[in-house]
Amino acid sequence: MTATVARPTGAPPLDALGRLESEAIHILREVAGEFDRPVILFSGGKDSTVLLHLAVKAFWPAPVPFPLLHVDTGHNLVEVLEFRDRVVKNYGLRLEVAHVQDWLDDGRLAERSDGTRNPLQTVPLLDSITEHRFDAVFGGGRRDEERARAKERIFSLRNAFGQWEPRRQRPELWNLYNGRHRPGEHVRVFPLSNWTELDVWRYIAREGIELPSIYFAHERDVFQRDGMWLTAGPWGGPRDGETVVRKTVRYRTVGDGSCTGAVESRAATLDDVIAEVSASRLTERGATRADDRLSEAAMEDRKREGYF
Repeated sequence: MTATVARPTGAPPLDALGRLESEAIHILREVAGEFDRPVILFSGGKDSTVLLHLAVKAFWPAPVPFPLLHVDTGHNLVEVLEFRDRVVKNYGLRLEVAHVQDWLDDGRLAERSDGTRNPLQTVPLLDSITEHRFDAVFGGGRRDEERARAKERIFSLRNAFGQWEPRRQRPELWNLYNGRHRPGEHVRVFPLSNWTELDVWRYIAREGIELPSIYFAHERDVFQRDGMWLTAGPWGGPRDGETVVRKTVRYRTVGDGSCTGAVESRAATLDDVIAEVSASRLTERGATRADDRLSEAAMEDRKREGYF
């Protein structure tokens, strides 16, 4: 005799994006129930914007129960900072900003010889986590971005110094997450771990999520360095031999202006961007982040120090 399995009626089966959304919302709610002082890292980039959108959906009609934290290098593009502030105001959220410049001014950090401030974010991040006693820190990191991130669990335990220890990674079977941590430790949480760049863009299109304008093709004065098109700014450049030209470009990721480049592109709409990303063989970090090119272990080394 063959047993029959009753199937739920009413709701249609979830598609791939629906399953990813459901997983992320489950993770957000798990953290809200398990931790005392979570925070969302929010830069105004596409991944953190999608993460915030998911948090709004997870707790609607109640407000998002977490504050936001941005470690501002002082080398961010104006369009991104304006977008960040507009989103925070629209949702009525609390934003904590850790300015790297404050750490430079009082001597806790020193400028690097290469001018980039991206690696300098680690100390302000860890100091802010300690100051506000955050015990869970949400980030928009995805496993498809970079090898070191592919090794990390959704709940990633950090020790009392904020450092990532691969041997202390915990198994995550059947969507069960272990948030236990000792006093002084905290957990980094990555609800978008199983998403790809293409998933993110398709979700943005499906949900009608607003993004900074620099993610779409626009004309900009840029100069070439290390195979990337950089914008002149307070981070320096162009150097001798680097010529400024007018190009139609867009940014695939946002970050410190000294090491985050644009790519030549005519993708001015969401459909155009999705088609372009579908054809790409490089992740956005591999294509436009000079700090990830320092060595094959560059990201892993920084994560061991406390970087996201």
